[in-house]
Amino acid sequence: MSFRQNLLRARGHIVMICALIAGLLLVLWLETLGEPAPDSTRNMAQDLMQPFESLSPLPLAIRGESSERDMEHARIAWTYFQNNVDEETGLANSVHNYPSTTMWETGSYIVAVLSAERLGLIDRAEAEARLGKVLSSLQSLRLFQDTLPNKAYQTRTLELVDYGNKPSELGLGWSALDVARIVGTLGLVERNHPELADEVEKLLNHWQLDQMVQGGELIGTNVTAGEVRRNQEGRVGYEQYAAKAMMLFGYDVYRAYEVEDNLMVKQVEGQPIPVDSRLHRATTPAFVVSEPYLFDGLEFGFDDRSHRFATAIYRAQEARHAETGKLTAVTESHLAEAPYFAYSTVWGGGSPWAVMTFTGERIDSRRTLATKAAFGWDALFGTDYTTQLVDAVEAFADPEKGWPEGIYEETGEVNGSTTANTNAVVLAALAFKATGPLMRVVP
Repeated sequence: MSFRQNLLRARGHIVMICALIAGLLLVLWLETLGEPAPDSTRNMAQDLMQPFESLSPLPLAIRGESSERDMEHARIAWTYFQNNVDEETGLANSVHNYPSTTMWETGSYIVAVLSAERLGLIDRAEAEARLGKVLSSLQSLRLFQDTLPNKAYQTRTLELVDYGNKPSELGLGWSALDVARIVGTLGLVERNHPELADEVEKLLNHWQLDQMVQGGELIGTNVTAGEVRRNQEGRVGYEQYAAKAMMLFGYDVYRAYEVEDNLMVKQVEGQPIPVDSRLHRATTPAFVVSEPYLFDGLEFGFDDRSHRFATAIYRAQEARHAETGKLTAVTESHLAEAPYFAYSTVWGGGSPWAVMTFTGERIDSRRTLATKAAFGWDALFGTDYTTQLVDAVEAFADPEKGWPEGIYEETGEVNGSTTANTNAVVLAALAFKATGPLMRVVP
């Protein structure tokens, strides 16, 4: 039989094989439709990170000692906690004389205690006693739906409260960022006070931390009209800081730690600023502030990426001063009047130097030269400009109360709100100058 006759007789099989091959190719094409090729994705990530890879990180400025001026600044900051820690529960008020706290501010108090100990303001026995009381109260908290800490508690009674500090039977839900913050500071406790490690582990085993980790992301809950909803939490900066905290205890938050999938770069004062491409509250372009980078550097120590991001964010603020003459050290801050909280951004809401409320409204008149940003940047980088920042806020310290939030840029008036977060950062900054990050155990 000739080859032609064989080919004709086998034509049905040939058609079937060709159809299978075509179908396979079609499926493969449909699966990759609209997706960049792997090499393309890799190249896009490299393009996003290239401005930071070509940026020289500023050297850290660990001095190895504390000056008399440093110690006076530290004593003022510690005064806040002497005034605002409840004797029975051992928890610190988030704002002066306001008996409410969150897990974020409780983490700040832990940082304050560890920093005060390093600076010699309290001895090891007092630090251990204070930390032990915090751990005991955290162990006794009523959790949101028996899972994780509520977003707010009354510091005297340990009741679940709303943001008006009124008792709430259901609660507000949990904040994954707030819980991660206190988890990170508990890691610092274990490093610096290993005698408390068993109590820390007991507490963390009591909390269902796995409920706030899903698919490598951080998951929080909100209560809306009595309905509990779960949602991804964190934007570039805060998200990576929180991921580092969770990694200390072995949680797989790989997607929260990475940035490339949600990163865009905005030029501000000639500096590449890392901005999250996701919206804040699904409505407003995300905010970039100093705070998460200060916490990362002072508490854990920078990794290469956060060091480069922090350098760019700091340099943009320094450059704004050089251009306008306005001292600039911006971050999130409490306000002394309504709306009582604002994000003073390097970039936020779609433009540089915007000041935003939580709901996304512009209030640029409330831009604050932030005390914690001044001290934090000075500790980390120690430049001539950061010295100017500390000099500017120094005159407004209250030795009887602590450090206020800062100075309103527009009027030069003091933003007189006095908070746990600001005074804790001042202490952490001064401890960093002497001994480096809190994660680094002092010999």
